[in-house]
Amino acid sequence: MHITHIHTTPVLAPLPRPVRTASGTIGQFPLVLIDVSTDGGVVGRAYAQVYLPELLPALNQAVANLAGMVIGMPLAPRDIHTHLLQRCRLFGMKGLLGVAFGGLDMALWDAWARARNEPLARALGAELRPLKAYHSVGLYDAQTVVEIAEETLAAGFSGLKIKAGFPTFAEDLAAIRAAKKALGNAASLMIDYNQSLNFAEAMARCKALDDEGLAWIEEPLLADDLTGCARIADAITTPIQIGENFHGPSEMRAAVAARASDLVMPDAQFIHGVTGWLEASALARTAGLPMSSHTFVEASAQLLCATPTADWIEVMDAAGGLRQTPLHIKDGMLTPWDTPGIGLEWREDMVARHRV
Repeated sequence: MHITHIHTTPVLAPLPRPVRTASGTIGQFPLVLIDVSTDGGVVGRAYAQVYLPELLPALNQAVANLAGMVIGMPLAPRDIHTHLLQRCRLFGMKGLLGVAFGGLDMALWDAWARARNEPLARALGAELRPLKAYHSVGLYDAQTVVEIAEETLAAGFSGLKIKAGFPTFAEDLAAIRAAKKALGNAASLMIDYNQSLNFAEAMARCKALDDEGLAWIEEPLLADDLTGCARIADAITTPIQIGENFHGPSEMRAAVAARASDLVMPDAQFIHGVTGWLEASALARTAGLPMSSHTFVEASAQLLCATPTADWIEVMDAAGGLRQTPLHIKDGMLTPWDTPGIGLEWREDMVARHRV
């Protein structure tokens, strides 16, 4: 089976509510939908995402340009992955090009699993199983976070992650305590600083939060400050979580070597797609690190089933408004779709409505 055409569609995907972070607000998710067609009639689907609408045209062009390098090749995702890495070696697979690379890799693996008429996890030699799921939201103060916590429990999640990074630590603490009180013992609470603190402030805030019962503190520092992350992880008992900004398995390998965190959560796109994820999961297994996911809930659900140290699946459903089938979450667990590939089928009416 050979690749005959790869179609890209830039969209601003609708969200149930804006995602506010310490760096700005995401009102709609800029996505590039990727459809890989083959001469066997199989079509693989995935998407790439970028947080800024201004960069969406550039991402769309990057995916299309990479796609042009693989038209006519056999549908062999690992071989194509190696081919693209070699072609782009002088430029490097980071930044926007790495994002495009990861999205395209996911679409190719989706087509590969569909050609076998199996869910991706099963095609990789694993079995589908329920996954511990948490609700991932934005920055909410002590008053507004209570409604979010109640919504989380009503939706059947076993965890909630809120953004932190208010101008003052007192605001962070108030929001955390209000969320903890609303959740009670029914769900875990994580916080995400989104790289918003300098080292001194991060150390002070993380130490002050060490007795608040958090499941983890995520990205208190810049993602590439592995030494700083390691110092904080060594200084507190609350687990430090990083990984969504690992650009390829080599960056995760460096973080593991630096002991920069207690937990890891690669992004299926930034880690260079399914191929990169499989290498990352092997690194996590060797290091004994629990491994969670970052966004891309469709592909992540399949991949976590094939991850030996799988921990939590993040549910920030970027493509939910464009997808035919809703997520299934019950009793704190997300059940992956038992359909060929990663389970993505577009709602063409919604794609047309939100196309850029």
